[in-house]
Amino acid sequence: MFPEQGRNVPFSIENYAFLDVFGRETVTWIRRFQTRHPRRFDAYMIHSEERGRIVDYLGTHQHLAVDIEMTVDETGGVKLKSGAQRFYEGPIAFSFPLLFAGIANVREWYDDAIGKFRIDVNVHNRTWGPLFGYQGTFEVEWKHDVYRLPDELLPKRFESRE
Repeated sequence: MFPEQGRNVPFSIENYAFLDVFGRETVTWIRRFQTRHPRRFDAYMIHSEERGRIVDYLGTHQHLAVDIEMTVDETGGVKLKSGAQRFYEGPIAFSFPLLFAGIANVREWYDDAIGKFRIDVNVHNRTWGPLFGYQGTFEVEWKHDVYRLPDELLPKRFESRE
């Protein structure tokens, strides 16, 4: 994802709910990592009636659409696992072979012992091994006066194909 690694790297995740330009309920996962060169990784999730699951559009141009399986674990935490992936750019559209894809496993849960949320993200490829990951704790800050997604967090383009 980006060529840096470290420990105790500060990060934030911003979640906003909004209607995209196609009227679909969408939730953002805007991740910022304070590495040597600050990095940002965006994802926009919708529920697809057509596919019967969540579709996660990755990046600011929504080139990659990824099926997501969401479950609840034994502690009440949320687990997300990526599946089929499709690439879209203009008239070009194809299924991205899982042989070359990163398979993501994400778990978020509230840890009563420390009074914070935890997150564990692992993206790997069957052939090449680990590609990307992070884990840590975070606190939630609810902002009740936000009525729309800030313009700088909107994707550069929206993809209608699921």
